[in-house]
Amino acid sequence: MATLFFFHSPVPHFSLPSIPKPIALPPLACIRNNGDVNGLHEQKSEGNKKVDMSQPIHEDDPNAKQYNIWQLFKEAQRNILYLNKQRLVAIEELDKTNREKQSLLNKVKKLEAEKQAVAGKDSLSTSSELLLRIDFMVLSNIISPREASELRSFVMNHRVSVADVFNTISQKKDPELLGELRHFSNGHKRNGFHIVHICTEMTPLVSSGSVASYVTGISRALQRKGHRVEVILPKYATLNLDEVQGLRVLNTEVYSYFNGQLHGNRIWTGVVYGIGVILIEPVYYSSFFSREMICGYPDDFERFSYFCRASLDYMIKCGKQPDVLHLHNWETAIVAPLFWDIFVKQGLEGTRILFTCHGFNSQGIEKPDKLALCGLDPLTLHRPDRLQDNTNTQLVNILKGGVVYSNRVVIMSSVYPKHIFVHNLSHELEPTLNVHRDKLVIAPYGLEKSTWDPLTDYFLPENFNAENMNGKAVCKVALLQQLGLPEHSSILIGCFFSEGCDFDVKRVNEVILNAKQHDVQFIFMGTSEKTILNQKLESLQKELKDDILTLVPTYDEALLHLLFAGSDIILCQSFLDPNDESPLIALKYGAAPIALTPDASTNRSFINQDYEATKYSKLINSTFGNMSLSIAIDEIRTNPVMWKRKIMQAMVHDLSWDGECYEVHVTSYSAIKNM
Repeated sequence: MATLFFFHSPVPHFSLPSIPKPIALPPLACIRNNGDVNGLHEQKSEGNKKVDMSQPIHEDDPNAKQYNIWQLFKEAQRNILYLNKQRLVAIEELDKTNREKQSLLNKVKKLEAEKQAVAGKDSLSTSSELLLRIDFMVLSNIISPREASELRSFVMNHRVSVADVFNTISQKKDPELLGELRHFSNGHKRNGFHIVHICTEMTPLVSSGSVASYVTGISRALQRKGHRVEVILPKYATLNLDEVQGLRVLNTEVYSYFNGQLHGNRIWTGVVYGIGVILIEPVYYSSFFSREMICGYPDDFERFSYFCRASLDYMIKCGKQPDVLHLHNWETAIVAPLFWDIFVKQGLEGTRILFTCHGFNSQGIEKPDKLALCGLDPLTLHRPDRLQDNTNTQLVNILKGGVVYSNRVVIMSSVYPKHIFVHNLSHELEPTLNVHRDKLVIAPYGLEKSTWDPLTDYFLPENFNAENMNGKAVCKVALLQQLGLPEHSSILIGCFFSEGCDFDVKRVNEVILNAKQHDVQFIFMGTSEKTILNQKLESLQKELKDDILTLVPTYDEALLHLLFAGSDIILCQSFLDPNDESPLIALKYGAAPIALTPDASTNRSFINQDYEATKYSKLINSTFGNMSLSIAIDEIRTNPVMWKRKIMQAMVHDLSWDGECYEVHVTSYSAIKNM
């Protein structure tokens, strides 16, 4: 861009005969980047005579002095231009340094927060590791199942003192550790439930859907409230073992029944987030879990029925007597009939079954004779009131078996109420769900509160909550400054689309163009510069040809927290996707979640304050669930007081796993335990 300079040469009020009349200078000159004035050769005129200033002038020429002055002026302008460039470079370097400094401060805050949580986490990890060592002692015939049960009760009753006394478990051999345990054991009755999840995924070890985050989230919430939780998983070849603390493998194989024979399994144990994790690795059927994907293979039933049977065999050999076996989707639903037909009389008389469904679209339809692989009787189970498929009566439905044979069924849905699942989303299972309707409950997904809470979020320059919202304004200014945006932007609209989401560029373009007239600023964050999603966003940014859209191409954890805290509105792909936490985070951080696509929002005719719906669905429905972006912007403009009140009322709800989701599960555990 050219820089314009204006000159004015004052005419003196007296004359000097010895000085020739000055030549009039051009009234306007434009210094280009190459140092030329106006990018052309300048010409001066004296009367009718033109003087080419680009050509050298002899010292005796009467115009020599004027020429020298002009050259000095050009040199001065070049120096000014150079200094301006250096100043811009210095400003960029300073900004970069400030960003790096802020990043380091964020990391320090994060480390400090993690350090403060070490004590609680260490006590959970130590007790979980100790409980797994007790299992090893049973499997190695060092102690009896009965003594193991007593020692487990002691550990659960004295988590804090156990963490202090047994802080070097890995360095102790089994006889030494057993002697210390017997010395400290007092046989007190433990409080809380003992829950064992039998599932196929768990973050951060392995994840392919909503089950993984749910298992980890509800397990951490339960352990925070004093319950004992363990998770049994297949040992996939792709498992992220770096996340496991105290990883151990049992020297002797644990045998389980499958396809008419006993087969050995290696048992691995460790701790994740303070939760005891057991990994089962088949020896003979090693190919079952050494594949690239978790599921999606023709022999999935064989793979997962083997794992389910091995999990129950392992529990019996360890002498475990959990209060609840918690199963997930069709992949582990076969545990329920296995439990009641084979295992309940092997010391598990006090155990009950809770089955979680994350949807009914995948049900595990198989030939009846395959049930015999894990020891079940096909003739007994292939009946209309048991596992026979409702549509194709020649086959069995494994998911149906989980519903029929469980004591309680939790349907995970943040939006839809029970009757919508039964009548509209059951995929031909409506007759079965109607028969077992009394055991069905709805639970919402949640957030991990140690990560997402504006009151304790160490990534924010100033924390806030519904009682004190001052910090949100500070976060908004910090967000604008960090992205180099003008601080007068009145409404900020943030958006974070994870890779793989159904991104409709045409719809996004339409939404942004409709909002241009309202003086808003969109900030989109991507996951990686090389993703297809970001390429679409970059094309959209160029198409808009203005600065209404700011794109952050790569994922930045600290900036993402600031994006939620500083935005007034968060554009969400949907309220129905359990893997999209954006609506939950937005509500917690004082931003309005607005669905990008109208048909992705909730529907009042579905919910209508239904008593069978979750508190979260009622909250969404009464606030932002049916609101378009233009309506939201209009409400912010025309009724800011009412808007702020609505935002603050939404923020007070506990949307974490420790909130409604925890309450539903503990109520369910209590109900089935008393059966």
